[in-house]
Amino acid sequence: MVFKAFLIKYAEIGVKGKNRGIFEDALVRQIRYALKRCEGQFAVHRTRGRIYVDVLSEEYDYDETVEHLKKVFGIADICPMVQVEDEGFDKLCGTLVQYMDEVYEDKHLTFKVNARRARKNYPLDSMTINGEVGGVLLNAFPEMKVDVHKPDVMLHIEIREKIYIYSIEIPGPGGMPVGTNGKGMLLLSGGIDSPVAGYMIAKRGVKIDAVYFHAPPYTSERAKQKVVDLAKQVAKYSGPIYLHVVNFTDIQLHIYEKCPHDELTIIMRRYMMRIAERIAADTECLGLITGESIGQVASQTMQSLAATNEVCTMPVYRPLIGMDKQEIIDISEKIGTYETSILPFEDCCTIFVAKHPVTKPNVNVIRKHERFLGEEIEGLVETALATKEMVIVGGEE
Repeated sequence: MVFKAFLIKYAEIGVKGKNRGIFEDALVRQIRYALKRCEGQFAVHRTRGRIYVDVLSEEYDYDETVEHLKKVFGIADICPMVQVEDEGFDKLCGTLVQYMDEVYEDKHLTFKVNARRARKNYPLDSMTINGEVGGVLLNAFPEMKVDVHKPDVMLHIEIREKIYIYSIEIPGPGGMPVGTNGKGMLLLSGGIDSPVAGYMIAKRGVKIDAVYFHAPPYTSERAKQKVVDLAKQVAKYSGPIYLHVVNFTDIQLHIYEKCPHDELTIIMRRYMMRIAERIAADTECLGLITGESIGQVASQTMQSLAATNEVCTMPVYRPLIGMDKQEIIDISEKIGTYETSILPFEDCCTIFVAKHPVTKPNVNVIRKHERFLGEEIEGLVETALATKEMVIVGGEE
């Protein structure tokens, strides 16, 4: 069976009331963007609460198309469809018999017919279609049985300008279309957590940019490429990411020289947040996004999070805050970032970590020790901002 169309189902968008059209249009744009990377030509359109993808090419890669659609936030289900012209009920029944025969090799199954008659001038009503089609299928395949409560196969028939037939529902990623909920700045490292945080916040409709703190020569170019590779993987879901690469070496060395070593992680983290917020403000982001989870490491205790939050005026979003490590790993494996995240290329955080970091920092004490950095730290921050590199990951919009 060759599927030349797809019905795209959504979930949350359906409860948006009068604003639903805005979200549907955004989802259509995201689907079109995703399909640009597929072999073949496609038309994406919406009508009466439905979004359709029509295949215009004679040949296309079905598996590739489905894989790209499975990465579009806002899609709840992808339904490969057969489109037929209205050439009479008998012709329709013949097509349905052929459909069930080709799609389901093993006929020992239960089914239910679910007809929807959007075109009210069709001569048969939905209940009549259900009964008649059910009878035809039982005659054609005696080993099948009807189950109206929990069928193995739900055979959908939609009577519109054309007649659409489908029974396969491939789960999509859910969420909201990217770009419908503003833009945020992700603090991206080479670890497991931050790419997952970017994925999860993008799933809620947030367009993401990212900032990475690089520390040459203590971190290699391969460590930087690792972060670019992680951004590429996240961009398959989020769309293009503008990755800002900040040289953090001189700032880290200055903090290392002037501040107590048990507070290195917290003070470095505070300066990362300050710099990320500056970049976020310049790029019209509405908040910062981190991969922090309470209690996972010393810099992620409640006291440490309060100490880093204290330097920010923007909201800081932490989508992983209540997750344990295995939950985060499971998502990283699902989205394809895990194998890259565990590659042995250290980033700037791990190079300068203290042997015995403070776990319950006092904000007043931290502020006092930051004064040891003097006016020189402001110059180093300005230099880091002035010399940052920007990499577009995932293609230009």
